Amino acid sequence: SSERLSVKNNEAHCQSSDYLKYGEFEETVHHFEKECKNKGKVVPKPRGNSLRDSKTLIIQKDLLSSFDDGDFKVFFELWTEFVPLEVRDCDPHAQKLEFYLHVHFTIFPLKIHLGRHDRADFEVRITHFKHYLETRGAALSQTTEFLPYYALPFVPNPMVHPSFRDLFQESWIPEMKQELEKFLTVTLKVSDTPRLLSLYQLQLQLAEAEKRTSSYMRRFNKMQADHHNLIGVTAELVDSLEATVSGKMISPEYLQSMCVRLFSSQLRQSAAQSIDFTRPGTASSLLRASIVPQRPKEVPLLPSLDYDKLKRDLLGGSDRLKALLLQALCWRLTRSLQGEQRDTVLQAYVSNDLLDCHSTRQKPVLLLMRSKNEMVRQYMARLINAFASLAEGRVYLSQVPSLLRLLIESLRTEEKDSVSRENVLGALQKLSLRRSQQSAMIEDGLIDWLVDELQDSDCLSDYTLEYAVALLMNLCLRTRGKRKCAENPKYVLKVLTDLLGHENHEIRPYVNGTLYSILCIHAVREEAKEMSMEEILHCYSKEENPELNRQIEFIIKQLNSEGPESDDEEEDDDDEEDAIETDLDKEEVLQLQPRELSGETLLTTEYLGIMTNMATRVKRRSAAPLGRSVDEPLQRPVTPISHRNTHIMGEVGYPLSRQRSEDSLPPSRYSSRPPTRSGSRPSTSESLHHSMGAPVEVFQGLPSNSQRPQEKNVDFHKSGSSFGAISKCLKVPRSSVQTIVRNYKHHWTTQPSYRSGRRRVLSPRDERALVRKVQINPRTTAKDLVKVLEETDTKVSISTVKRVLYRPNLKGRSARKKPMLQNCHKKARLRFATAHGDEDHTFLEKCPLV
Repeated sequence: SSERLSVKNNEAHCQSSDYLKYGEFEETVHHFEKECKNKGKVVPKPRGNSLRDSKTLIIQKDLLSSFDDGDFKVFFELWTEFVPLEVRDCDPHAQKLEFYLHVHFTIFPLKIHLGRHDRADFEVRITHFKHYLETRGAALSQTTEFLPYYALPFVPNPMVHPSFRDLFQESWIPEMKQELEKFLTVTLKVSDTPRLLSLYQLQLQLAEAEKRTSSYMRRFNKMQADHHNLIGVTAELVDSLEATVSGKMISPEYLQSMCVRLFSSQLRQSAAQSIDFTRPGTASSLLRASIVPQRPKEVPLLPSLDYDKLKRDLLGGSDRLKALLLQALCWRLTRSLQGEQRDTVLQAYVSNDLLDCHSTRQKPVLLLMRSKNEMVRQYMARLINAFASLAEGRVYLSQVPSLLRLLIESLRTEEKDSVSRENVLGALQKLSLRRSQQSAMIEDGLIDWLVDELQDSDCLSDYTLEYAVALLMNLCLRTRGKRKCAENPKYVLKVLTDLLGHENHEIRPYVNGTLYSILCIHAVREEAKEMSMEEILHCYSKEENPELNRQIEFIIKQLNSEGPESDDEEEDDDDEEDAIETDLDKEEVLQLQPRELSGETLLTTEYLGIMTNMATRVKRRSAAPLGRSVDEPLQRPVTPISHRNTHIMGEVGYPLSRQRSEDSLPPSRYSSRPPTRSGSRPSTSESLHHSMGAPVEVFQGLPSNSQRPQEKNVDFHKSGSSFGAISKCLKVPRSSVQTIVRNYKHHWTTQPSYRSGRRRVLSPRDERALVRKVQINPRTTAKDLVKVLEETDTKVSISTVKRVLYRPNLKGRSARKKPMLQNCHKKARLRFATAHGDEDHTFLEKCPLV
């Protein structure tokens, strides 16, 4: 017991010492340790080699100062002392950073004026760098990224050498410093919380937990008492009912007492006794009233508009006025509250024939899709997309035979990454829910256009890719669409199998649905079997997604079936729910001028009408049940937004419809259009504020001039700015803005990956094809793959193919050809046998070679 007490005392001393050191009570720690020695107590030893807050900041500041001054001796002394050895030896990121730090200090004199003293200093640094390459840097000599730098000590003038040109860019040192700051912040951690403080925090948490437990116990006891009371009342009522069956009457006083007992927990005793429960229906009314949900607040309807004046200005006004009016009309539809308010807006548009669908004019409003002004075309496409997002809007648009021709014409003529084309594609995808529109699209050759467009999927934005694949699936659900794909089955199947390996997993359900639909055609099945479709599908079924794996199983069953073609002529027509994308009116490019009206303010100021919102509302159909398991491929037309709402509603972090200010820019925090391209140029938050004309408060906390362009891009996105506004401010393509944001979301950093500078010979799609061929046939050699690429006019070396296969850990192996016994072994055995040939059998029994 005395030993245990001594151990506990020593532990208490250690805990007290740790807490005092954590609080930086240095004098107290000194006196505490001195008194422990005087009394013969065990002096507590420090635990670990952790740093305190103040020392951590001082060390980090000294390291950064040495970095800026180019003092490599002081820097690496601090680096060796305070960066843990296990981090420097085992962390790849730390090894990479240490290598580039040596490169930085080696070329530091060359970035200043090169005098005699600097030349001598440069020679010293070269010698130090050589020593590093021969010792700690030798472990990185097999890494392709660092190989060019091993020639740096032997290059007479690195400033003009093409391999080291990037090192002398002005942006290289700030990027290195930022990387160093991040590393030091993570590595030089503050000491762990002392155990004494942890025990105190646990004590507080325990006290709080006890309070919550007592509260929960009181609530449980109350619920238990109510439950027992309810059981007792129920038992007595059952007895009363049995008594009435035998002819006994129930007195009013008895009923009064039962009701008082029943409502004693909801009403005060006096109030419960004052209610006349003998009146028929009183008790049941109180019970029903206790569970009636509260009525929702009434939402006011938006003011009526003068649609005749609106259409006159849309046709005869200036291009800027047309764009502002189309923007305001689109906002009125997308920003209205879901329910009666939005239904009233849509019915007013339809009843007043906003788009001149039933007009006999030679130049209806729909012809604005052919306007020479890109802004007018864009906002006209946004408005049509908003109409197509609602069921009644699709009914209205489907009454115009020329609309599909206009949209398909615009789809083929607009630029590839334009907002106009994205909205046109979204509108066509939603219109494809209706059978008549599906037939017209198939006849206009839209399937061939979609397959050609998806053939180069890496150049498409995620919005375009997702809606294009969903549109292709909707069209392939029809028999005519399947037969259209059967005209060139090899090309269609090649495009679809490439899409199965795309990094955007949102398109997988639509790709699976398309494959399942077209594989019911005999010609497509035969072509799929020739290209080993089943093995390809098995490769993708290994991913950790049970739902998609089961869909692939259905596709394989369809591939191996021999049934007749399915008939789709009796399916439901457009039973999708109303759903408007949250980013339908994002990436606004229309900037307001001083004293210029826009949005709802423009409509209610200049185009106020009388009684144009009083059209009879048509009762909307509720969405019909899907009628399929989630494990099966899609077999009915859907839109991406409704499919996401059905399957991943629980993962969305914001409501699908919300009330927003009519005159404010739409929020772009949750953009669903991630990107596919990169590139950026610097700018400032002030220029963005000036270009957007937004209040100063909106741009507080935006990036400063000292940040890299990619970081400014990400900070603008985090602050709520749209991709279009960021693109206009930083003067870079919108697709580049999207790519930077998507890379940040995927890698959590804006730092580029270091590489030699040469662009890859093979595209990501070609690399995926090589990996897929090897996974299907593991005995395929690199030479075979080189020949396959040469057939597509792509010349690569065998080493390039091997590097591509090394990334997914596909490494070649060859059989051993070296004999076990070589000539030297045979000669040695002959010499041994010759030397000991006269020995007797006892010696040979002891010999290990016998």
